[in-house]
Amino acid sequence: MAKPDYYQVLGISPDASPEEVKRQFKKLALKYHPDRNPENRKEAEEKFKQIAEAYEVLSDPEKRARYDRYGHEGLKDTGFHPFQSVDDIFGFDLFSSIFDELGFFGPRTRTRRRGYDIQHDLHLSLKEACTGKKTIIRVTRREPCRACNTTGAAPGTSPRTCPTCGGYGMVEQRAGFFAVRTTCPQCRGVGKVIERPCPECSGTGRAPRTVPIEVRIPPGVEDGTRLRVPEQGELGEDSMRRGDLYVYIHVEPHPLFQRQGNDLVCRVPITYSQAALGAEIEVPTIEGTKTTLRVPPGTQSGEVLTLHGLGVPRLNGRGRGDLHVVVNIEVPRKLNRRQRELLRELAEIEEKNVTPERKSFFDKLKDFFTEE
Repeated sequence: MAKPDYYQVLGISPDASPEEVKRQFKKLALKYHPDRNPENRKEAEEKFKQIAEAYEVLSDPEKRARYDRYGHEGLKDTGFHPFQSVDDIFGFDLFSSIFDELGFFGPRTRTRRRGYDIQHDLHLSLKEACTGKKTIIRVTRREPCRACNTTGAAPGTSPRTCPTCGGYGMVEQRAGFFAVRTTCPQCRGVGKVIERPCPECSGTGRAPRTVPIEVRIPPGVEDGTRLRVPEQGELGEDSMRRGDLYVYIHVEPHPLFQRQGNDLVCRVPITYSQAALGAEIEVPTIEGTKTTLRVPPGTQSGEVLTLHGLGVPRLNGRGRGDLHVVVNIEVPRKLNRRQRELLRELAEIEEKNVTPERKSFFDKLKDFFTEE
């Protein structure tokens, strides 16, 4: 079954502004809310999920850019997952403020919010950024408190149901068709009241703990890239859905290669004779191997020779950039006698003036006695 076009789902053009996206979502959310369509609730729920998915993608600049460029395939690495039920939508923080504005909520149960997002800075070499890797990072996040077993109450005691909201965490006021709910002022949305907080977690049911997390670095990431690891952040209320972990990539400089988009640049020295006569030389690759490069006769210093397909892998998995080799002609600092003779012969053929050859002490001594 073909996936729907999210712009068509919301009834907007691809160049719609963020304000238009939000405005159209509000309009359609009111129209297709399941409670307003009791006669065809099933169809309304499906439509409601579609417009919620469309809004989640098109309201996020990063997801929208990838969707515009690669379609639904571009959303695979963003952690986006279609909603399985309407309850998932009402429990998602992205929509909570909008639903507050519209004056409706989900089923008459306490809204359980996902946990907070956390972030981690990861430093990579240029090789690791180009080739990708799986690595284990260690992050500190609040985990279930072992002292109170997440209840938040001191050992030997238990929380009691909030008498104000009856454990829902929300208090409700109805005005005709619409129901307006607000957070319970006594339990602050938790649904329970703790009389003696746990000293280990101060009544939160969570305590800081450092945990290992496996992260897959895709080939081709750039410096400053933000990778989303879904549901590896803080735990939500009642140990429900976790927040996300965002890994920020920092790529260290490389001694041989410079990155330019998906291309790599490398400077390689060659001799005067190799440049003049042509040669086949070995040049390094970012993977740590060597490849052969043909230097054409008459190559000039600073000329760029390109090896196609040996650059940085593209993030979308479609090929690689190129490796640009800048050749620099090196002039030797020391020459043996034969090298000097050959270069002087070349200078004579080219009719070029060169520095006269300096005589050694013994050559000068020999000339002195010959003159005598």
